[in-house]
Amino acid sequence: MKGARSLATCWTGAEKVLGIAAMEQSGPSTRTFSVKTASFQDAVRTLNTLQTNAGYLEQVKRQRGDPQTQLDTMKLYLARSGLQVEDLDQLNIIHVTGTKGKGSTCAFTERILRSYGLKTGFFSSPHLVQVRERIRINGQPISPELFTKHFWHLYHRLEETKDSSSCVSMPAYFRFLTLMAFHIFLQEKVDLAVVEVGIGGAYDCTNIIRKPVVCGISSLGIDHTSLLGDTVEAIAWQKGGIFKHGVPAFTVLQPDGPLAVLWDRAQQISCPLYLCPSLEALEEGGPPLTLGLEGEHQRSNAALALQLARCWLQQKGHQGLGELKMSRPSVLRQMPLAPVFQPTSHMRHGLRDTEWLGRTQTLRRGPLTWYLDGAHTVSSVQACVRWFRQALYRSQRPSRGREVRVLLFNSTGNRDSEALLKLLQPCQFDYAVFCPNLTEVSSASNADQQNFMVTLDQVLLRCLAHQQHWSHLDEEPAGPDLWSRTSPEQGDEPTSLLLASRPRHPHSTGSLVFSCISHALQWISQGRDPVFQPPSPPPSLLAHPVAGSGAGVLREAAAVHVLVTGSLHLVGGVLKLLDPSLSQ
Repeated sequence: MKGARSLATCWTGAEKVLGIAAMEQSGPSTRTFSVKTASFQDAVRTLNTLQTNAGYLEQVKRQRGDPQTQLDTMKLYLARSGLQVEDLDQLNIIHVTGTKGKGSTCAFTERILRSYGLKTGFFSSPHLVQVRERIRINGQPISPELFTKHFWHLYHRLEETKDSSSCVSMPAYFRFLTLMAFHIFLQEKVDLAVVEVGIGGAYDCTNIIRKPVVCGISSLGIDHTSLLGDTVEAIAWQKGGIFKHGVPAFTVLQPDGPLAVLWDRAQQISCPLYLCPSLEALEEGGPPLTLGLEGEHQRSNAALALQLARCWLQQKGHQGLGELKMSRPSVLRQMPLAPVFQPTSHMRHGLRDTEWLGRTQTLRRGPLTWYLDGAHTVSSVQACVRWFRQALYRSQRPSRGREVRVLLFNSTGNRDSEALLKLLQPCQFDYAVFCPNLTEVSSASNADQQNFMVTLDQVLLRCLAHQQHWSHLDEEPAGPDLWSRTSPEQGDEPTSLLLASRPRHPHSTGSLVFSCISHALQWISQGRDPVFQPPSPPPSLLAHPVAGSGAGVLREAAAVHVLVTGSLHLVGGVLKLLDPSLSQ
C-alpha cells in the first residue's frame, strides 16, 4: 500500500514514543500542588485533566435533550466560584458569535476600543501556543504568574464548594477558563470585556451573560453540525441565542434563509437587530481604511467591528463616534441598516494596528514564505485560497531559479477533510505534507498542547487518510494552472517530485506524512529558515523517495511558498516553532 510506505518512513519510532507519552500524560490528575509552589506548567497540566474540547462536545451532545440544564449548571459553577450572574454586568461585555470571522471581529473590536484609551479584557478560543492567550488584558495574554494565581484560587474554591452528592466537582476545560476569565476581568477592573462564544451561542457557557452592552454575529456557515444542526438556518437559530431583550445587535450580510432566522429570533425577544453596511460605504468620502489583517474577507469582519465599537461607545456616553452619513434603507426583510458614519482616527488606527496571529498571517524568512491561516470550514478555506492566490500574485518572482509551493495540512473532529482538500487542490502545490497537531512526537514536555482525548495512533491514521484523499484528487485529470503568471510547459515539473505509483502528469504532487510538526518543518525548511534551526533531522526523514528527492528541490529553490491551513491547532504548533518568543 502506497500510503503505508510513506507512513513507515516518516513515522519511524512514533509507536514506541506513544506509550511514553500516554504514561506521562496520565500523571497530573494524581498530583497535588500548593498555590505557593505550583508552577504555570503545573496549573496547565491540571487544567488539562478537566476535559478537552473534544470531550466537552460529546458531553454537550448527550445533554442536548435538556440544553437549559447546561446554562443552569454553568450558573451554579459561577455561584460556587463566588460570583453571581449580576456581577458580570459590571464587565460591559461585547458578546460575539458566528461561524467564521468571530475571532477576527473580536480582535478588531478590542483594538479599536483600546485605541480610545480604554482598559480592555478579551476572552477567545482556541489558543495557538499558550493557554493564557485566551485571556487578555489590553491586548496582551495574561502573565504566567497571573494565570497561575487565578487558576489555583478558582480550582481550590470549586473543590471546597463541591456537593458530596455530585459526581462532577469541576467544570469542563472551556467552562473553567470562562469562569476564570470573568474573575480576572473583574479583579483587573477592565472598562469592557470582549467575549467570543465558544461553540454556537444559545447553549454556550458564555451565554450566562445576561446584560451585554452589544452583541454581534459574524458570517455564518456550516460547522459543528452534530451539535448545532446541519443547515445554515439551524445554525443561525443557535447563534441568535445570544440576543437579549433591548440589547442592540449587529450582523453582516448573510444568505436570505439564515438572515430571516436571525431577524425572527431578534423580533421574538424585542432585540434591536441591525444589518452592517459594507466597509466601502463607511470609506465613501474619506481615505480608504487600512486593516492589520490580510484578506478580502476581513473587510466584513472590520465592518462589524466598527459598528460594535461605535455602539458600545454610544451606549456608554462616549464622544468621538464619527460623523453620521445618510443611511440607506435595507431591502432585506425590512431589517434596519446600521449607521453609515465616518470612522474616527481612533477607529482607523485600531483597524490598522490589529494583530491576530494565525489568521491570514505571513512570515517571510529568507527564501521561505510561510502563509498561516487556521481555516477549517468550507467557506473559510475558500477565503483562505483567495487570500493565498492574491498573496502569490503580489509576491516578487525570483529572476532565476524555481518557485516551489508546499501545503502543510491537518483537519480534526468530524470535518469533511476531503471537501477541504478539494478546495486546495487547484493551487497546484508541488508537495502536500500532512502531520498531526503535535509540535513534537511526545507532547509531555509542553502542557499547553496536551490532548487526552486522542492517541498518536488515531491522529496519525487520520493524517494517512488525508494523504489518501489527496492522492485520489491528484490522480484526477489536471486542470489549467490558475495560479501561475504564465502557463507551464509540459516538461517543467521534474519527475523526482512524483510518487512512482501515480500517473505522471505535469501537476502531480508528492505527498508525505510526518509524525509531528517539527519533523514536517525540518523537511520543508531544509535548514533555510534563519529562525527555525533545529538539530540535524533524523535520517528517516529522507528515507522515502519523495522525501529524498524533494529535499534537494527545496534546498535549491529560489523561493518556497508554504501554506499552513486546515486547523488552528496546527497553525499554533507551527507558530510555536517558527516564533519561539511566543512561548516565553
